[in-house]
This record gives sequence, C-alpha cells and structure tokens, in this order.
Amino acid sequence: MKTLSITEARANLSAVLEKAKQGEDIGIICGNQIIQLKPTPVVAWEDSYAYQEYGVTPEEWVKFKGRIASRRAREKYIVFKSKFDSTKLD
Repeated sequence: MKTLSITEARANLSAVLEKAKQGEDIGIICGNQIIQLKPTPVVAWEDSYAYQEYGVTPEEWVKFKGRIASRRAREKYIVFKSKFDSTKLD
C-alpha cells in the first residue's frame, strides 16, 4: 500500500483519487492511523441491501436513523462487552 501524508494527498488529490479509482492501494496517514482510499459503488435504493432483504422504504430508513440518533444522544443503548444475549435487551 502506498501511504501519503495529508499534505501530500491534498497537493495531488486529483491524481491520488484517480489512482485509487483504478484499484491502487492508497492510504493517507492521519495521526496514528492509515485511512484507506477505495471506490464505493453507489446504487439505486431499489438495489440496496435494506430494500432487497427487508423491503425498507427510504422514509422508513430516515425515521430509523432519527430514532437511533435520538437514543444515542440520550445514551439509552446497550454496549455488548461479550457475546450477544438477546435476553439483556429488556
């Protein structure tokens, strides 16, 4: 993997993104981590996993994201520190 500093990546951003689009492994060093650049396909909602598997509409997805954001803001969620146990959800 080719790694670049943020300054190097910013100075050559167009070329760096083009190489990543062509499949070259490129990472940008950010603090003590390397952030990998890679293309991600954009699909129509009808081709999305949420719609294909569960029939979720875009409106339902927006409502769901809002509920989760609200719960996280109130810190009303469970952190699983070991194996998942559905009986602990109540």
